[in-house]
Order: sequence, then structure tokens, then C-alpha cells
Amino acid sequence: QVRLVESGGGSVQDGSSLKLSCTKSRRISDVHCMAWFRQAPRQEREEVATIESHSERRTYADSVKGRFTISQDSAKNTLYLQMNNLRPEDTAVYYCAAMYGGGDCAGIFWDDYDFRGPGTQVTVSS
Repeated sequence: QVRLVESGGGSVQDGSSLKLSCTKSRRISDVHCMAWFRQAPRQEREEVATIESHSERRTYADSVKGRFTISQDSAKNTLYLQMNNLRPEDTAVYYCAAMYGGGDCAGIFWDDYDFRGPGTQVTVSS
């Protein structure tokens, strides 16, 4: 059983930076898409960023473009989300996910991912 575990969350001030990590318990061969989602209180989970494993093509939600960067380190089995210029509206639980398959990585439903982490809390105060 492969597990994904997020880390790096915390409580920060408006304008600060955080870097989230998502570590796989073991290498997953043939992973096609990896993604970060987030869910704020009383809101639906939303896709934040995706990366296609082989091409490293990236997509971002409009709300985070220019502030967040998704990246991967295959040697370390780790996915990252660098978050700069954080805002109070970025407050949420952040989740990582991975899936097999092919095609466009953007717009895939959370439930369709093959592997999903338990999440890490990010709180941004003004």
C-alpha cells in the first residue's frame, strides 16, 4: 500500500511563504499526474496545481498563479508546493494526490486520484 504524507503546513502572517512537501512511502512507477488540492472550512475541495510527471507540464488555479509553484524531485519521491505571498484566503487544509493514466492533468476530480494524502493545515492571518 502506497501512502502519501504531506508536511510543511503551519500558521503564518499575510505575505509570508511556506513550502509544502508530499512524500510517497515508496516509488510509484508510471505515475502520470500529481496534484495539490485544498479545502477551506465550509467550502468544497479545489484543485490548486498539477504537474505531469514526465513532461513536467504544470497547471495552476487562477487564484494562485504567480504565487505558488509546484515541483517534484523524483529521486526523493517528493512533490512540493512553494507558496509565496500567502493571503488569508489561502487558509485551508492542503492535500496531495497522484494517479496513473494519461491525458490532461488539469480538472481531474479528487476522488479519481489513485493515491491521496491526509492533508496538512495552512493558516494565514492578517
